[in-house]
Amino acid sequence: MSTTYMAKPHEIKRHWYIIDAAGRPLGRVATEVARLLRGKHKPIYTPHVDTGDHVIVLNASKVVLTGNKLQQKIYYRHSGYPGGLKKTAYSSLLAEKPEKAVYLAVKGMLPHNKLGRDMLKKLKVYRDGQHPHKAQAPLVWGEVPAEAQKGGRNS
Repeated sequence: MSTTYMAKPHEIKRHWYIIDAAGRPLGRVATEVARLLRGKHKPIYTPHVDTGDHVIVLNASKVVLTGNKLQQKIYYRHSGYPGGLKKTAYSSLLAEKPEKAVYLAVKGMLPHNKLGRDMLKKLKVYRDGQHPHKAQAPLVWGEVPAEAQKGGRNS
């Protein structure tokens, strides 16, 4: 009889990935980022353990919304006081704070509990193509690393 594998915190190896959001729909980028943050791309994925990687999203200002969402979609927030509902159109949100638009889209796709908040801390979003995480040697998501290209069965 086999048992279900459960990842232990000391077994998790975290990598850093870069995702370029330029010209891509906001929702498509956000689902890919949420998947990496949760660790669903790994064979050791365990729902109640944070097995995910760190993600750097670049060019948040160049993300696009499909259809009429740019004019019609609205971001709501509430102060907690009576009459404290604030509305912001996504056209102005993307113009002023594109990082926040990407952050909120990813936040809505993660678990709404302590585990999700811990996953969200591994997300870094930047307006343009520059980031200060060179020391972590991040890999571009979707590309095969150089060391994997060298030592394969067919080489």
